[in-house]
Amino acid sequence: MRIVLLGAPGSGKGTQSQRLVKRLAIPQISTGDLLRAAVARGSELGRQAKQAMDNGRLVEDALVLGMIRERLGEPDARNGFILDGFPRNLAQAHELDELLRRLGQPLDVVVQLEVDYGELVKRIAGRRTCADCGRVFNLLTSPPAGADAVCATTGAPHRLMQRPDDNEATVTERLRVYDEKTRPLIDFYRSRGLLRVINAEGEVDQVTERLTRALTAPAARALRPKRARPAARKKRKPLSRPKSKRGGVRPRRAPARKRAKSAKPKRARRAPVKRARRR
Repeated sequence: MRIVLLGAPGSGKGTQSQRLVKRLAIPQISTGDLLRAAVARGSELGRQAKQAMDNGRLVEDALVLGMIRERLGEPDARNGFILDGFPRNLAQAHELDELLRRLGQPLDVVVQLEVDYGELVKRIAGRRTCADCGRVFNLLTSPPAGADAVCATTGAPHRLMQRPDDNEATVTERLRVYDEKTRPLIDFYRSRGLLRVINAEGEVDQVTERLTRALTAPAARALRPKRARPAARKKRKPLSRPKSKRGGVRPRRAPARKRAKSAKPKRARRAPVKRARRR
């Protein structure tokens, strides 16, 4: 399956993506991971991205799309993929749509994870990321435990770190940007018949179950543009008959042709008779 996960910061996209990777055996494609990997490899796209980041500029969409194109060409993405964190706005959605069309890999489903904003603040404040394997945990909802307590990269316990922007001071601004830039994608994908929406609050296992059901559920109906109704013809008002001076309504005059036919024929004039003069 080819999946896009949408949701506000802290809605659980990363956690649920990792679970889908195990369940569906398809890769999670995160733009952040792609950027870090490209920079580490020293590829041409990675050098361009590093130059932009070192200069304090945002990485251009064309570079990100180039990285996604390269990633989709790898063998493990042939059976599908999970896009997490991309697209973030309508311009990126249109470009991604065109890229996947050219590759012959159109999206199968887009899932929106809905969470109350008050709950999001708590989640973001408790989110931690392993510095070695990049796995995401949450101290409140999904702390590392059992087999997940060991890092797959080092074999040692996870080195949990908090991102600089994962604090209550910045979350309000991030949610404002999400509402302005990313939330319009809901209608964009609904209009294409790809969108499913789930409640992403509650236990992680419950959310995973809802997400699994949503992937196999029929998509929401695509929005069809309303057909404009033809303008109703205005009824002509009957001509009012002028009133006569005596009161009442004057009879209508017959048309010129009918009046000519109904008129009596005029008598021909007689030639004057000449009388003989008397002698």
